Amino acid sequence: MAEQRGIKGVLTGISGIGKTSQLWTLDAGRTLFVNLEAGELAVQGWPGDEVRVRSWEMARDLACWIGGPNPAMRPDQPYDATHYERVCTAFGSPEQLAKYETIFVDSITVASRLCLQWCKGQPQAVSDRSGKSDLRGAYGLLGQEMIGWLTHLQHTPNKNVWLVGLLNKQLDDFNRPYFSLQVEGSKTGLELPGIVDEVITLAELPREKEAPFRAFVCTTLNPFAYPAKDRSGRLATIEEPHLGRLMEKIRRPLTTPPTAQFQVALPAAEPAIPTNSTPQEG
Repeated sequence: MAEQRGIKGVLTGISGIGKTSQLWTLDAGRTLFVNLEAGELAVQGWPGDEVRVRSWEMARDLACWIGGPNPAMRPDQPYDATHYERVCTAFGSPEQLAKYETIFVDSITVASRLCLQWCKGQPQAVSDRSGKSDLRGAYGLLGQEMIGWLTHLQHTPNKNVWLVGLLNKQLDDFNRPYFSLQVEGSKTGLELPGIVDEVITLAELPREKEAPFRAFVCTTLNPFAYPAKDRSGRLATIEEPHLGRLMEKIRRPLTTPPTAQFQVALPAAEPAIPTNSTPQEG
């Protein structure tokens, strides 16, 4: 009960809405910025620590170093004890990570592209019959690699892990808009919300007769159809766009049990219509 548990979440939004700039709301001395996107212009001058990742091998090694060894993995699989020993030799003692409270990963969109590029060069991406490239095999491996990477980060003990992702706006067959995470392959986008604790969308919301405003959309049932999820039960549908204060609110003790997020009002029973039991003549 005394253990300080980390918050694992996804921060998403359309391009240019200010997702990377949320880094300014975090404690620079306690945050590690994992930069895959090379979009540090938005946080130029940020005084915290940063590591730049330009290959999938580096991304996987860094996740292993941060999350520790996975005892469920076989010796020939990533994130096993042998992999962990190798990355500790390359990166140094994992005690260096003790000062970090939050890992800010920007972004999973670019991580999926690096992963796909790596998968296309693996034996699974080559057809046994023709010897040519097999995109189905590459995308199958992509799903396994991305889910394994995200799950390993999600199990990082005692640290907050925030994954930044780009949001796509699309139209369905009935010309209705819907939103989805921009990642390579369908498996990652479908399974990611079930892996993390929080899915937060940074969006520009309209107001009547006033200028629109930016806010976090935090609950699954929201009138804007944005992807969102809150396992803590402490967040309102719309919250202030400040990631640091949002985590403080998630950690607060609950004073009252969380309210049900979906309630159905049953219709009132209609009055019974009396029947005439006397047979009619005729």
